[in-house]
Amino acid sequence: MPLLQKIMYTCDFVCLGGVYRLTPSNTVGILTVLALLEKKMRSRGPLAVGLSTVLSISLLTTTTWGVSGSGLGTVVSADHAHVGTAAASVGATVFAGDKLDTERLGSLQVRAGAARLVLTGSSRLVWGTEDGSPSATLTGGTAAFSTAGSKAFVLHAGSAAFKPRSDEPTVANVTLLNGKELVVRCSRGALLIAVEDDVRVIPEGTAYHVVLDPEAAAPAGAVPAPATPASWGQDGPRKPGRSKFIWYAIAFAAIVTGFAISEALESPDRP
Repeated sequence: MPLLQKIMYTCDFVCLGGVYRLTPSNTVGILTVLALLEKKMRSRGPLAVGLSTVLSISLLTTTTWGVSGSGLGTVVSADHAHVGTAAASVGATVFAGDKLDTERLGSLQVRAGAARLVLTGSSRLVWGTEDGSPSATLTGGTAAFSTAGSKAFVLHAGSAAFKPRSDEPTVANVTLLNGKELVVRCSRGALLIAVEDDVRVIPEGTAYHVVLDPEAAAPAGAVPAPATPASWGQDGPRKPGRSKFIWYAIAFAAIVTGFAISEALESPDRP
């Protein structure tokens, strides 16, 4: 079999994130292909050897890039749920830009590194990446997430962003009521909420009704909760200034998310 046919036979083009990349098939590993290529080229002089080296580096770089797990998610449970327009299935990979949604009685669980996210019934979000870590933007309904690292995951809802305060195990959920209001609950660890430079701490066992319009009228009988300034990442504490949102403490009530805390925080390497 000619060399070019051997290479094409042992490699597949797959579409990852809208880009076709060359990856090894199950027939022969990519390193075997490169060794075959180099052996063939060495018998044809210095120019051919140089071409072999360039092609080898290109193939290895492309392969490494193609299987990189940065920001990717894996569906671990799906019931009446969708990734894009297709029905979600266990084992499917979620890429940045993918739209996820659930039907009224559906649910969807996605694992991404040290984080796990659950989308409850009648909910939707857009998967993404942020500084090399997975993130998601909730566009309707409720999303619960658990992490074991402060940089493991970021959830956006409206103009607010949520992430763990530290590397301690953290479990929280956010319900988007409309474009300007949401409810956030933190059942384990401590959570950070940030709207621009207004960053605050949500302690364990607390829940808040958050109004993202600081000019909005307060609900009848509601008293704004005191703010606890915090820092987001490497930045220092926020400077005193105008608040970007108002929040009201509400009774904490855990919601059923479909997974136990111990299960959600187990090692991401475990199947």
